[in-house]
Formats: sequence, C-alpha cells, structure tokens
Amino acid sequence: MVSSKDVAKEAGVSQSTVSRVLNNPENVQKDSVDKVKQAMKKLNYRPNSIARSLKQQKTKYIALISGPLHNPFFVDSTTAIVNYAKEHGYHTLVYFEDQGDNLSVYEEVLKQQVDGIILSSIFIDDPIYQELVASGIPFVMFNRRYRSGGNYVEINNENAGQLATNHLLKLGHGKIAWIGGPTHASTFQGRLSGYQKAMTGANQPVSYEWIKETDTTELSVVKAVDELLLLDETPTAIFAATDSIALFCQNYLLQMGYRIPKHFSICGMDNIDMTAHAAIQMTTIAHESEKSMGLHAIEHLIHMMDTEPGEQNSMQRTLEPRILIRGTTGPRE
Repeated sequence: MVSSKDVAKEAGVSQSTVSRVLNNPENVQKDSVDKVKQAMKKLNYRPNSIARSLKQQKTKYIALISGPLHNPFFVDSTTAIVNYAKEHGYHTLVYFEDQGDNLSVYEEVLKQQVDGIILSSIFIDDPIYQELVASGIPFVMFNRRYRSGGNYVEINNENAGQLATNHLLKLGHGKIAWIGGPTHASTFQGRLSGYQKAMTGANQPVSYEWIKETDTTELSVVKAVDELLLLDETPTAIFAATDSIALFCQNYLLQMGYRIPKHFSICGMDNIDMTAHAAIQMTTIAHESEKSMGLHAIEHLIHMMDTEPGEQNSMQRTLEPRILIRGTTGPRE
C-alpha cells in the first residue's frame, strides 16, 4: 500500500512537507506544492488518506454507500445504521447507488474526511475494492460483497435461492421463473445459482426465457412479467430475488386481473417490514439472526474505528436463510 513516505520520496521532499502541503499549502513554496500534487497523482494516492495517516484525528463521520433507494430493504438498513452510529457518537453521510453507477459515488466518498465506510453497493469484481483497501480507511460490506477478502456480513444467497425454489417445487410448480438484478452483484449471482441448482435437483428443465435479469426498478420488473405472460409455457410461480421485486410483481399481476396465489405464486427475499402487512402477506426468505445485516455491519465498523489496526478482529459472516411462508404461495391449480 502506498504511504506518505512513498509520496515524499517520489516528490523529492520530506514527509513533513507532504503534511504541510495537505494541511497548510499556503505556507509551502509553490514548486514543493506542485511536486507533491504530481507525486500523489502519479501514485494514485488520495489526499485524505495521507492526511489520515499523518494527523490520526477522528472526524466522527462515517460514509454509508447504500443500494438503490427504490428498494425498501436499503431504506430499512440505512435507518438502523444511522441510528446505531448516532448512539455511538458518529454522524453518517448517506449515499445511494444510482442505477449501478457507483464510480461517481465512490469518488465523492473518498474525497471526504471520514473515519470509516460501510457499503452494500459493491460488485463481485468491483475495481473500487482495491482503492478502498489502499485508502487505509476501515470499511465493511453488507448484503453484497467482493469476490474474496474484506470484512462483510451476508446471507447465504445460494442456499436462499434453493430454499425459495424448493418451496415452490413442493407446492407442485414446475415452471418457475426467476426475476432478479444484475448477476455481477454477489446477491443476485448466488440467488440465481440456488434457483438453478434446485430446479436441476428436481429434474425440472429451465427455459432461459424464465430467467429475467433486470435493473430492479418497477418499470423493468413489469416488462419482465409482461414477457413471461406472453410465453407459450407461462410459469405458474415466480422467485423474486428481492422483496421489492416481489411486490412489483404482485402489484402488477393484481392490476392485470390475476389472483395471487391462485394464478401465480410469488416468493420474495429479504423479509422487509412491508411483506408482513395484512394486505400483502408475502412469502419471503429471511436470515437466522435477530439483528439486521446493516446492524451487524455498523457494529463491526465501529469496532474497527475504535481499535488499533493490529488489534482489530475480522468479520466474514454468512447468515443462513429461513423461509417465512405467508399468503402469496400456494399449490399449483
């Protein structure tokens, strides 16, 4: 990892000069300022990272980079994280993913002087992961994670996909559709894999037309449902890879005159509060812990921020799923 010493060496100045350039550039000769800035650019080193290593001062601010705002799961998680952080003396800067455009959000966050970062908006091979590691800022991933390494808490997405699909299979549904988001996210990749394994294990053929990868917005989900309705072999059940997708499916099918679960069974995932509403009663997949993933993540992030680097515990936690059977799934008719 690049250090302030590396920047000083590249610029041909002392570390104290690097510190002065960062904190009081007006008191440094222009040629030294230019050399330091050029070195930082060449080494791809963030100014806030250098300031952090030299000053060792806490700002009591953390950044939360959340998944899309249209998914209630992330709204609920944000509330839990912000409240817990506040109780422990930290302010939270909240950023929401914008249609998968994470780069601009990350760039903005890395400009801030924050003590830690908590994020669910990361992809399996996201190049930002290495930048986060290089920044030296403690960070924790929740719900989604990078392909390997780092501190994270997640649900066992593959087991969850199998659990949901097996439930629908046991009800007599053989034609089961999967509607999810981009499979470069660990959540959707795992949930799709679980669906496919369950179908294969039951010797049920899977048509590629039953698998719908969307951007998870209502418009995109409705389009996917329309495409399913036009098929010669229309599925009788849907495993929606998030509760928000499940709710979009349920609402649209009801508007179209279908009855749930008489005409279509729907199983969601995440166990957001809305799914238990008497008017909705969505069958969904939850996880084993009484705490939300967001709460697990913020607890560990605060541990990291309040502990010396050599004394920090790591966290790679995968929670097992459980199914909550409600009113949107029933026997095939």
